[in-house]
Amino acid sequence: MYRSGIEIKKGAFVISDAHYSHLRPELLEFIKAIHSKQFQPTQLILMGDIFDALFGGIPYTCDENAEMVQLINAISLEIEVIYLEGNHDFNLQKVFPYAKVFKISQQPVSCSYEGKKILLAHGDFGGDFGYRLYVTLIRNPLLLFVLKYVDILTSHSILKKLDAYLGKKDDCKEFTGFQAFIERRLSDKFVCDYFIEGHFHQNKGLELKDFTYINLGAFACNQRYFVVESLQNKALLEENIFSKGMK
Repeated sequence: MYRSGIEIKKGAFVISDAHYSHLRPELLEFIKAIHSKQFQPTQLILMGDIFDALFGGIPYTCDENAEMVQLINAISLEIEVIYLEGNHDFNLQKVFPYAKVFKISQQPVSCSYEGKKILLAHGDFGGDFGYRLYVTLIRNPLLLFVLKYVDILTSHSILKKLDAYLGKKDDCKEFTGFQAFIERRLSDKFVCDYFIEGHFHQNKGLELKDFTYINLGAFACNQRYFVVESLQNKALLEENIFSKGMK
């Protein structure tokens, strides 16, 4: 677990699993609303898989997402932006030089809020040996270097096929047996008051033995985002739904 010393702020916006692409453009209007100060979060916490495919070191993915990247960078000059890398967006420190970027190896990230200890993660840490090997390989600088030139030589055919495949995925499926899965995965492994992650897209809170667990709803599903509220007589996160043109 990475010790960050981050203080979460009341009024922070929390977004997870937007899976932004030209096939799922809804997040762009939301980020524009923050950039234009229609919305004024105190902090922006991006919980991974914000993009469907953004790989630092692969220029094509950066070019395809250039407008969104520029907006997030502009916002991060004005408020604190915390970015937890996911399995669809990684090697991002150079892409977002003004944000606090946390790799999978640095997650869960330890934070505090109103005297409570909160752990944040995208959610794809751990897993069996095969999955851990996979996430290590896809982030390997040498492999990405090779992929960069294969991508160029094939006129981006591999990444275009990946884009088409990801655009067809159902991001809003119910995970049967989710509570039992989370209990096996996290029980007796962490000391905190709240454990918050995305990745599974379930939009559920669970009271586990040692802490309150929150699995964030995906922005890709109905444009859900969350606002940090005071713990006094309120839940930690207030769910909101963004729709284009809202005031």
